[in-house]
Amino acid sequence: MGAGFTNVEAQERSGERVSFSFGRNWQKFLQGISSSQVASSRAALACSFNRERFDGTFLDIGSGSGLFSLAARKLGATRVVSVDIDPNSIACARALGAVEDDNGDWVVRQGSILDPGFVRALPESDYVYSWGVLHHTGAMWEAIENTISRIAPGGLCCLALYRAPRRVAAHMALKRVYNVAPRAAKTALVAAYVGALTLRLAVAQRKTPRAVVRGYAANSRGMSLWRDAEDWLGGLPCEFVSGDAVQHLVESRGLDMLRVLEAPPGGNYEFLIRRPAA
Repeated sequence: MGAGFTNVEAQERSGERVSFSFGRNWQKFLQGISSSQVASSRAALACSFNRERFDGTFLDIGSGSGLFSLAARKLGATRVVSVDIDPNSIACARALGAVEDDNGDWVVRQGSILDPGFVRALPESDYVYSWGVLHHTGAMWEAIENTISRIAPGGLCCLALYRAPRRVAAHMALKRVYNVAPRAAKTALVAAYVGALTLRLAVAQRKTPRAVVRGYAANSRGMSLWRDAEDWLGGLPCEFVSGDAVQHLVESRGLDMLRVLEAPPGGNYEFLIRRPAA
């Protein structure tokens, strides 16, 4: 799951009723973060861009916890700009930067990827990253357009976007139920979801449920199983893409699609995009 925007603006655009805050969920995530999770996020980010070191600027759109902005700094990015609209997510990134960044080359900005003026003010960057975010904005295609506009000549962009699940109506109904449920019911829904996901992964990976839970962070970009479940259940509004549609958009804007990692239904496609050098 990805970094997140507050749902208020997106809710207004989509008409969805939303009670979930990505930013508050990320604050809970950071309370229990470990050095091994930071290492896993660093390895995952390097894999996403097919780079062992980052030799330029990094723009993190929908930075959420700030974990991948931190990973970019640790991979050598010369300057990191973290962007989110949720004040709780902004607090997360600033807290990480205060602890981990000692030279002031990590900047945190609050604003919306759907705000044309704010987008124009963002720097074109050598590495642009937005994982699991743009499909929650309420205007996904506009958000994608704005994001890819920030790639510097010769730069790369990694996007992760939801593929439609097999049963879209049931998927969306469960999200809506979660968002209107009282707190105790929310906890029960997350527990049920975690249990079902753990069993499914145990069968697929031929592991015990205990081994799946213990290894989740290492195999999921440093994320937390429980926090990912809350993120998935609470994440409204929510849109889906096809790989062909994203590739068509990217190529129509004169960009190169370098790689598309297929997603299982309900999972994230991962797209690696390059802007040709001027």
